[in-house]
Amino acid sequence: MPVLLANRTVLVSGIGPGLGREVALAVARLGADVAVSARRREAVEELAGEIRALGRRALPVVADVTRDADCARAVAEAVATFGRIDALVNNAYHAGSYVALADDDLEGWRAPFEVNVLGTLRLSKAALGEMAKRGAGSIVMVNSMIVRKPLPTMAGYAASKAALLAATQTLAREAGPRGVRVNSVLPGYIWGPALEGYFAAQAKARGVTAQAVYDEVARDIPLGHIPTSAEVADAVVFFASDLSRAITGASLDVNGGQEMR
Repeated sequence: MPVLLANRTVLVSGIGPGLGREVALAVARLGADVAVSARRREAVEELAGEIRALGRRALPVVADVTRDADCARAVAEAVATFGRIDALVNNAYHAGSYVALADDDLEGWRAPFEVNVLGTLRLSKAALGEMAKRGAGSIVMVNSMIVRKPLPTMAGYAASKAALLAATQTLAREAGPRGVRVNSVLPGYIWGPALEGYFAAQAKARGVTAQAVYDEVARDIPLGHIPTSAEVADAVVFFASDLSRAITGASLDVNGGQEMR
């Protein structure tokens, strides 16, 4: 049976300790060589070592998606090392500030828009140019359930992700004739170290257990549990692979059924 991503090359941005890391490892396990990008050298070099331990080639790239030169360099280094980029996974993000909109001076909106919208599009444009030369490729945007269910104090983040969704659909129409697909994965809560820490803080503030906080959230999820980083990564793999070869401009909700569209 053929390996799903054999002889493919994937560039993953924002490879911190959660979803980005899981995506990079998932595509490597399925046969891909992987370029991993983030601002911290230690993070990308450590993950590159894990990918090599799986028997795949890995390229650590220190880059900031808010810089045009860094985005161009990340793509150029991946192409120079592997010969091409078959899929780009845009996972870099900025959560913004947590301020009620009525009290917000809106300055805190700049960072999430710079990273989530402009940074993502910078890297996508750079990769699209290389993919279009071969007439094939897949760009996957990691978006958020917040575009379906906005939350108080998170207007800047929600607005940036909604803008990204609209831009993604436009890019899908523009890139399709060039052989490149563009799709979005929309996770909700993702179970991992960051959420564990958040739930622990919530539990302490409320005088309850972390398990009680988890159970409260899980009750609103039809599948009864908060999806893990690995489960969300599998949805990303679907869009990065030929299994989705007839799909572009799609938005896949990966939240256990918490929001259905």
